[in-house]
Amino acid sequence: MAELTTVEGTIAVPGGQVWYQILNPDHPATPLLCLHGGPGMAHDYLEPLAGLAAARPVIFYDQLGCGRSDRPADASLWTFDRFVEELVAVRAALGLTRLHLFGNSWGGWLALQYTLDRAPRLASLVLSSSPPSVPRWISDCAELRAALDDDVKDVLARHEASGYFGCPEYQWAITQFYRRHLCRADPWPDCLERTFASMGADVYQTMWGPSEFGPVTGRLQNWDVTDRLGEIRVPTLVTGGRHDEARPAHLAVLAEGIAGSDLVIFENSSHTAFIEEQVSYLGVIDKFLARADAAATVG
Repeated sequence: MAELTTVEGTIAVPGGQVWYQILNPDHPATPLLCLHGGPGMAHDYLEPLAGLAAARPVIFYDQLGCGRSDRPADASLWTFDRFVEELVAVRAALGLTRLHLFGNSWGGWLALQYTLDRAPRLASLVLSSSPPSVPRWISDCAELRAALDDDVKDVLARHEASGYFGCPEYQWAITQFYRRHLCRADPWPDCLERTFASMGADVYQTMWGPSEFGPVTGRLQNWDVTDRLGEIRVPTLVTGGRHDEARPAHLAVLAEGIAGSDLVIFENSSHTAFIEEQVSYLGVIDKFLARADAAATVG
């Protein structure tokens, strides 16, 4: 792909300044705004989505508290409502009167909450590994954890009982889960390594908890919009991986709840199908966005 024009800058949002990047900003097609996961994991691991920029502007931003954005030491900022307000501010500052919205994991939850709370005008939604219920996510992950090797489960249990979440041995055990259900690429790509290196740990701990498994004590622990999915009236694509910690059966609930949505499960992927099966994934997304654009033109 030929090198594309790139624009970078910062935007004032509630609580500070966030960094953004636009690839191919002058292309006339409807832009794709990408929301990263975490909370607090920065956008870098989404860089494979830059492959969509030949056909439209692709926009990344690091949410407040991680990556290249400000990192205020104020836990009161880490709420769903503020992150929705942040998204509203980014959209307004960039003049995105029309856009496609992509969200992976927590980013998909943010896209869902924004859509439900604000009923914004959107060309489409792409919800990547973002099931609608945190309580069910926790239950599903407990089942996946039970299938880990006994020595890994023992390390997890011993360290959690003592509260030793930062211990290298505990982090090793978490990585065994990640290698199965977060990203199965070997080795992990640099973009994913950079995401972990620039993580906003305080954001993650406040919103989720001390680790992937728990206890989940953060502000997201009871989040569940399953009963509200019927309110969404936006062309929607739901994606995930066969080995995803966001399990395919749960993603099917999301797709079934949004009228007319499509569900695509990538058979050789886990939570980051855009990394693990990049060519196939980008092909699916590109075709979906093109269909949504064509339908809007006809309408």
